[in-house]
Amino acid sequence: MTIKISQNFDSGAIDVLRADSAASIELNLRKDSHADIRQWFHFRLQGARGQAVTMRFLNAGQATYAKGYEGYNAVASYDSENWFRVPTSFDGEVMTIKHTPDLDSVYYAYFEPYSWERHLRLLGEVAENPAARVLDLGSTVDGRDMNLVVIGEPEAEKKIWVIARQHPGEAMAEWFVEGLVDSLLDDANPISRKLLQRCCFYIVPNMNPDGSVRGNLRTNAAGANLNREWMTPTQERSPEVLCVKNKIHETGVDMFFDIHGDEALPYNFVAGNEMLENFTPEQAAAQKAFIERYKNASPDFQDTYGYAASKYKEDMLTLASKYVGHHFQCLALTLEMPFKDNADLPDAHVGWNGARSAALGRAILQPILLSLDA
Repeated sequence: MTIKISQNFDSGAIDVLRADSAASIELNLRKDSHADIRQWFHFRLQGARGQAVTMRFLNAGQATYAKGYEGYNAVASYDSENWFRVPTSFDGEVMTIKHTPDLDSVYYAYFEPYSWERHLRLLGEVAENPAARVLDLGSTVDGRDMNLVVIGEPEAEKKIWVIARQHPGEAMAEWFVEGLVDSLLDDANPISRKLLQRCCFYIVPNMNPDGSVRGNLRTNAAGANLNREWMTPTQERSPEVLCVKNKIHETGVDMFFDIHGDEALPYNFVAGNEMLENFTPEQAAAQKAFIERYKNASPDFQDTYGYAASKYKEDMLTLASKYVGHHFQCLALTLEMPFKDNADLPDAHVGWNGARSAALGRAILQPILLSLDA
């Protein structure tokens, strides 16, 4: 077989410069479809079985978050189900992957993808459960469905909102949601049963379906960074935020979690709302208590490393968790997971991956339960 690289599939993204020899493949990171952002990649290599493959990403030094490639190993899979890390190096300009495939076909990606097909399957499984509903909120720029998962009784005392994948390349966020949803619908889970006696969960598994399918890192089909659209979303530029924001104002919210991934930091952490002018001592105490409870619930979660409060300035109310925390005076957090590995509990074979993200999603239910009366 001759060497072939393809990317015309769900979340596929790469520019091929040279692929005439397995030992000297040259690639470029492709921009988001309507924005000058380079980072995500996902492609299929055929015809290199048993050959020592060297793939050089020549423009990695111009990536939007070039530090994300420092201490990073790419993921690979033969079946798009089981992903593992492969040796990757970065000299500040060029990123190089070296791998000898065992089979004729192999996929490489920036992180373990969460496919649109799996997204639809998750919604189907939820809809079959009598404790849950899947509601339509509207449509994306490209016309895909914006769906909301509702678990519990809408008349419940507490409303818990979880949104994921505003930045579509942060696929770990939807893996997190899958773990959360599976646990909430598990009749044998006592934490879930206790929560659903008092809470209704409103969950958007994928805030950015178009960007996910297009292979974008941060933007939707109109080139909008959805996590900068929360003050003034529009039907033309950010209908995804507009429909979710309207629903939040309709239902109210007592806790809000916006799930993301961070390119550079090899840790799981949250960014809070302590920089908001109307952040009260009571909110500060509730935020601190939640973080401590999450640390107790999962050794994968920590608060030593994260973002400084000064990271957010004049545009902070355009971010989902800041907007919600400000307007509803509730616990509102942005949760970040690594593209690399969790440095506290590293796994050289898989790094941080979908299964570990799902486990962190399951673990968040305990601190939510313990924080209900905070």
